[in-house]
Amino acid sequence: MTPNSDTVTRFAPSPTGNLHVGNIRTALHNWMYARKHGGRFLLRLDDTDQARSEEAFVTAIRHDLGWLGLTPDGEARQSERSHLYEAHFEALKQVGRVYRCYETPEELDLRRKVLLGRGLPPVYERGALALGEDDHAAHAAAGRAPHWRFKLDHDAPIAWDDLIRGSQHFDPQLLSDPVIRRADGSWLYMLPSAIDDIDMRVTHVVRGEDHVSNTAAQIQMFEALGAAPPAFAHEALLVGSEGKLSKRLGSLGADHFRELGIEPIALVALLARIGTSEPVLPVSDVAPLIESFDFANFGRAPARFDDDELKLLNQKIVHGLDYDAVAARLPVDIGAAGWEAIRPNLHTVHEAADIWSCVTGPIAAPPFDDDTRAYLATAAEQAASIDWAGDPWHALTGALKESTDRKGKMLFLPLRQALTGRDSGPDMAALLPLIGSARALERLRAAAQG
Repeated sequence: MTPNSDTVTRFAPSPTGNLHVGNIRTALHNWMYARKHGGRFLLRLDDTDQARSEEAFVTAIRHDLGWLGLTPDGEARQSERSHLYEAHFEALKQVGRVYRCYETPEELDLRRKVLLGRGLPPVYERGALALGEDDHAAHAAAGRAPHWRFKLDHDAPIAWDDLIRGSQHFDPQLLSDPVIRRADGSWLYMLPSAIDDIDMRVTHVVRGEDHVSNTAAQIQMFEALGAAPPAFAHEALLVGSEGKLSKRLGSLGADHFRELGIEPIALVALLARIGTSEPVLPVSDVAPLIESFDFANFGRAPARFDDDELKLLNQKIVHGLDYDAVAARLPVDIGAAGWEAIRPNLHTVHEAADIWSCVTGPIAAPPFDDDTRAYLATAAEQAASIDWAGDPWHALTGALKESTDRKGKMLFLPLRQALTGRDSGPDMAALLPLIGSARALERLRAAAQG
């Protein structure tokens, strides 16, 4: 598609909790689509639920998007736009597209059960439309305020060409007229969202497939408001590694991934591609992900999110990170050579300090038997005489191979244990020059003495 500066996407979270991995995926795809097409990506805080919205969650949402590099080109808050909703609401009242209702949740639930028991769809039957002004006055006198529904046009079939799901068709008679305003005057999601999309000139709405029926109703809202609806892309929902919808996914947020030491680009690389026909790759930059982003590659099957896949991807990405990219997050005494030495053994950058301790010490070598201590005493003597300016590891092991009958694991493992306190770790040829002759001799002699 040719880049289009008129392209506008939006991410519209409710600040009633922290972002979870499904929210993050939605934000990412909106951001990527806007970036690919030279458009704008907006953050809209849907904070009409004043009782549950918290400023701490607003701050957290901004922080998480920033951590991922998903910088918005603009921000708006629904709580500051009520005058706009009131104006459109009054216009819809004038043309009879909204109406007052008084049923309680219990009454509606009972009616749904009755309809289901009769084998009928549990659709709101519009009983409130039969109320006259005297009825409304009686409710008002009794102190009972109405909630408001948007009246769907039953004679206008709803259809759109979804960018992922293809041709979509809904019979409005099988949809309930959506409640758009509570009895206390506060707004529900549906109408303010459509009004904002019109006002902000949103061209593409990317969201989960659980919003498909909402979209069907909102398309008629756009039309009633005198605007063409945006293009819609409804993604398959994320499922856990077991292949089922998981409540756990709702608790996995950016804080969780940061605590695991996951690189932002690793989470972006995985969420950009799972659920598509494109392979998940350990990229170091988001540019190739943006370039290849295409809703034609998205499948209808649920997108499987696997922690283990993310951790493996993160490990591969860490192994490709240059020193300059991580220097600010490393202990001050790890230079470029140190990073090159320990990098192949890291799963996360967070592990660098622990592995680096085998260089700086102190270390705790395991107890050795008499024969091994004698071998390490010989190693200390050889280490004192080799050329440390070249390749001390191969010089030391070569000399020991000639002067002892050891080879393979018997030759190398006691040296690693005595020099690092570990059974495994970074390549000793890279590590030993960083340990240095003084520390190496001290450690070998200490191990030989037991």
